[in-house]
Parts: sequence; C-alpha cells; structure tokens
Amino acid sequence: MLLEGNARFVRGEREHPNQDADRRSKSAPGQRPFAVLFGCSDSRLAAEIIFDRGLGDLFVVRTAGHVAGPEVLGSIEYGVTVLGTPLVVVLGHDSCGAVTAASEAERGGTAPAGYIGDVVERVMPSVLAARAKGLTDVNHFVDEHIQRTVAGLVGRSLLLATEVSAGRCAVVGLSYRLAEGTVHPVAQQGLQV
Repeated sequence: MLLEGNARFVRGEREHPNQDADRRSKSAPGQRPFAVLFGCSDSRLAAEIIFDRGLGDLFVVRTAGHVAGPEVLGSIEYGVTVLGTPLVVVLGHDSCGAVTAASEAERGGTAPAGYIGDVVERVMPSVLAARAKGLTDVNHFVDEHIQRTVAGLVGRSLLLATEVSAGRCAVVGLSYRLAEGTVHPVAQQGLQV
C-alpha cells in the first residue's frame, strides 16, 4: 500500500484516499492504522502526502534525524501492541540535516550547542559506522542510520522484538529522495512485506 501510494505521488496521480468527511466521521470513534511510521521531522517528509494516505491510515511519530528516545519507543510500542499495526516503517531521507550535522561534527570535533547537540550525538554512531565501512557520502550515512535505527528499535524494545519474532510485525527502513519523491528499501526485520 505504501509503495503503491508513493508511486502515485511520484507520477502526480494521487488519489487522496480517506481524506473526506465520511472518513473523518468513521475514524472518530477509534483509530486502526495499518502502519506506524517513524520518520525524520523534516518539513518535506509529510508521510500522508508522499504515500498518498489519509486519516487514520498511519500512526506517525517524527523526530529530527529519526532519533529514537523513550518517548518514541513508547509511541511505537503503543502503535504495535495497542493499536495492532503489523508494520513499522523507519523513514529517512537524502540530505538529512541531522546526519549532515553529525558528519560535520565528527570531522570538526564539536557538536552544536543545546539539544541539537544531543540529536547529533545520537546520530554520530551511524556516521562512524559508515566511515568504518569506507563510505564518505552523507547519503550513504543516511542509509546506514536508517539501518541502525531499524535494528535499534527491535534491539531496544522487548515488546517490538516479541511481535517481530512471533511473526506479527515487520520493521522496515525506507530512504526518501527529496527531488524525485521516491522511496527505496534499505532494511527489514520480520514479515515479508
């Protein structure tokens, strides 16, 4: 569903499903999203638009650089275990500011001030892992960060790991290309999706 919706978005043939008054009325009593989407908070990465989805389809959690703290893990666990969504999508994108800042901090030796520095520090292991593989392009760092985020969600959340190992949930990582509007898979754990 997500990849089909993205293909419609790329072609400029969006259907705008579940975006009318009837859907609003039907979804008011309770939500039943088919996916949890954990993505970067970049303003150009609006999940319902790039996947051509509507009200109640996605349970969306966003942070800069898709950095996962306790609030994020709790939100994802809620989506999977309480709302019953069988799919968690980690959505990163090319030219990510958080990943670029981590790369620059690694080269320059200093992280930005304030809580921005906290975000950069939590992205840094992905940059270091990518560099250890001989990668130098920020977009390769982005893909590494998506892969590590997928693994980290399953590794840090016992509830999510249980759902994945029981075959009730999959966690996939997608990378979005800002100029083209396309997504491509870079990681997967769990069910075949």
